[in-house]
Amino acid sequence: MMKRYLQIFMMLVLAAACSQDKGNYDYAELKEPVISGIEDMSVLTLSRLVLSPELGDEDFPEDEYAFEWKVLDNNGNMEPAVIGTDRNLDYEVTLAPGSYTLYFTVTELATGLYWRHEAVLSVSSSMSEGWMVLCSDGGRARLDVVSAVTGETMTDVLKGNGMSQLNGPRRIQWLSDKTDASSPYYLLTDDGATRLGKDAFEWKPEYDFAYEVAVQDRIVPHSIVSAGFGKVVVSGTDAHYCEIMGIDGLYGSAVNKGFSVAPYVGANVLATQIYAAVYMLYDIDNKRLVAYCPLLSTNDLGSLDPVADMDAMGLVAEGLAPGAGVLGTAFDEWPQGMDCVYMENTRYDPGNAKMGITYVLLTDGSACHLYGVQLGDMLRYADCTYVIGKGYYGDLSHCRDILRVGNLYAFSSLKNYMYYAVGSTVYRADLSASPITAEVQFTLPGETITCLKFNLYQKSENMQKSYDLVVGSVKDRAGKLRIYEGRESGGDFKEVEPHVYEGFAEIVDATYKESLY
Repeated sequence: MMKRYLQIFMMLVLAAACSQDKGNYDYAELKEPVISGIEDMSVLTLSRLVLSPELGDEDFPEDEYAFEWKVLDNNGNMEPAVIGTDRNLDYEVTLAPGSYTLYFTVTELATGLYWRHEAVLSVSSSMSEGWMVLCSDGGRARLDVVSAVTGETMTDVLKGNGMSQLNGPRRIQWLSDKTDASSPYYLLTDDGATRLGKDAFEWKPEYDFAYEVAVQDRIVPHSIVSAGFGKVVVSGTDAHYCEIMGIDGLYGSAVNKGFSVAPYVGANVLATQIYAAVYMLYDIDNKRLVAYCPLLSTNDLGSLDPVADMDAMGLVAEGLAPGAGVLGTAFDEWPQGMDCVYMENTRYDPGNAKMGITYVLLTDGSACHLYGVQLGDMLRYADCTYVIGKGYYGDLSHCRDILRVGNLYAFSSLKNYMYYAVGSTVYRADLSASPITAEVQFTLPGETITCLKFNLYQKSENMQKSYDLVVGSVKDRAGKLRIYEGRESGGDFKEVEPHVYEGFAEIVDATYKESLY
């Protein structure tokens, strides 16, 4: 009972105390900033980012409020970084190119209450996107860049990056999904090959191609061709394979045993998903096409010989998938006894089999023959429903100057067209015509054409530009780059006015660097 009396007494005391509370607290109206003036934005590295946000009608003195500007790397490559602590931001952009979230925070010092506003900050460098133009400057490999960001042309961008001088430039390539994402560009030269960094072609000793080789052979690739879970290079007269399979693989010993190969590798560059890729090489000793399927040597496929002539590989394909091994009847017999002049992979796919045609230009005395081969997937799990295709044959013997020494060749992925450069003139051959003849597309008076190609873009928004003809030329040691639009013109460049870029040495190769951000 006594406990009950104590509880009643305490309740009466509390009630009396509350009745005497006359509001002895100091209440202040909360000032809440209304942040504006900060929108999604794009900036260049080393530029100044100046922002003056609006906070509404109230005053927010710096002795009562703290301000913070912070960036968060959306790709997780760096820790969050504070770039300013004043109300207004004045910051020299030293961030690496990429996508960031910019946070502006206003904090009331007395209470710790804070308000935050965020925006997307895209950082680019002048070399984030544009044409990579590989030149021979008196034999020295020189890389120039035509910036799509600023419109300027930057010369000799590798100078001063710590890399030793390389001579005999061959190719500049982008293999973003087949190499380290931080250094997806390859410079190929007679002196050797190396990767280059993604932001400003920075270089480290471990970028040297020797770090990608598991054998004692010194591999100096002419080009790097990838398909499925691997990539193949030809160095000298030997082909080497590197398997990636989700890891950083290394190139092994030569896959061609007992014969030499031409400096070309055929592969399907159209399909996006290939499991057991079939590559193609040209045996220059026995003068024949040979197929190479690395996964045939695994236990999963019975430990078969991964290298075989085309007939033998066709039999293997039919044995694994009767009726789906070999596609097409463009020619009866695989070519034998001819010399290989050129080979090129395209995305031209006349049968909609997701097997782009690889064109092989062969000669037999004065006769010139063109074969179109389609290469697929031995397992046929994903994109390709066939393994090998006999896609095209044509006699080019009637095409003017088709085999002149020094000619350059290029094949369209838009239509069944072949282009070739003789000196200063570019010809087009309609491979669907009979007989096949060549017509002049254009002539560059006084100039010599040194580069002719179609750049195969990787990003979907740029795919239609893969039909644009890329032409490099030189006159009095000064190089020019011309880009002829191909989609709207249907591949007929006679009336196309090109985009012209100047200020180069002799152009050897040009590849478009697509934005990685």
